[in-house]
Amino acid sequence: MTITYFKDTDTLLVTFNSNKVEETKDISENVIVDMDADKNIVSMTVEHATYTATISNFAFNQVSDKKAA
Repeated sequence: MTITYFKDTDTLLVTFNSNKVEETKDISENVIVDMDADKNIVSMTVEHATYTATISNFAFNQVSDKKAA
């Protein structure tokens, strides 16, 4: 997965995999999702990202699959 922010256009691109895009859907006025032939999400684009997402404070959390004792 890669996350790219284009400051000049205030656009955030989250790419989940490199599958071939077969369909693009507008989720809202500022969110576009690309999907592969099996309807899996390939990427998501967020326009006007500073207004629609909190991009100035980005964190990545990976949760363990082990159950707490």
